[in-house]
Amino acid sequence: MLQDIKPQIYHNEFYIKTPQAKDYFFYIKEGKSLIKNDKTAFPFASFGEFTDAQPDICAHADFLFSISRHDFYLVNEQALPLSEGNGYTFAPPTVFRTLSPAWAGFAGATGCHLHRFYRNRAYCGRCGHKMEKKQDERALLCPVCHNVEYPKISPGIIVAITDGDRILLTRYAGRANPHYALVAGYNEIGETLEETVHREVMEEVGLKVKNLRYYKNQPWAFSDSLLIGFFAELDGSAEIHRDASELASAEWYARKDMPHNTLDISLTHEMIYMFRNGLLPS
Repeated sequence: MLQDIKPQIYHNEFYIKTPQAKDYFFYIKEGKSLIKNDKTAFPFASFGEFTDAQPDICAHADFLFSISRHDFYLVNEQALPLSEGNGYTFAPPTVFRTLSPAWAGFAGATGCHLHRFYRNRAYCGRCGHKMEKKQDERALLCPVCHNVEYPKISPGIIVAITDGDRILLTRYAGRANPHYALVAGYNEIGETLEETVHREVMEEVGLKVKNLRYYKNQPWAFSDSLLIGFFAELDGSAEIHRDASELASAEWYARKDMPHNTLDISLTHEMIYMFRNGLLPS
């Protein structure tokens, strides 16, 4: 999955640091990230590559995290204008799904997640004053009313519904992504994760499930989420009542007839793979 970056190690401890020439930075403008055109090179720019053209770039950078011995920062695009050219281009977040090396894709997606937090919480939601970065943790603080905001992480469930040798596969409505998926949805206020599974399954496909088994979880930076995977068995009628506003399709597939997804970075893909190969958790 995307976060499986061994032998690299992700370190998200909070520090106040000053960038060094060898350190890398994310520069994100209108939702797109600055990366190198040369696909054989490491995709992100280092500070040493930009200090001649932008000598004050380090003054507009905040430390985010490290991966092994590599430090990554976020450069404030509102304070320092950078543009395409000289071997760089702006790419949408989907580029991180297939970036090489794969751990750089995880880094880029995580950097985008934190960038959205800093931009979307620039002003206090309680009193409207401009927020400031806290100096002792990864959070924003209102200097007037002392409201504290932390990075957004939304819990959501993914559920593989099985019926003997069959699994329910879906495709989302209104999306260009052609890959098959599983029933999924966000946890609501006051719900347990198991209650979310039952509600989302009923809402999206009109089915009842039983024997829920937790499988695994995955941080999914593309939607600021933490995804929690369950396997569940059909309970009662197998007749699907699809919510057309959510799903373009929802069908039962026998193992031998299951379509193959080629992208292997997601929890959804791994759960589908597990069922196809008869590796269901007990």
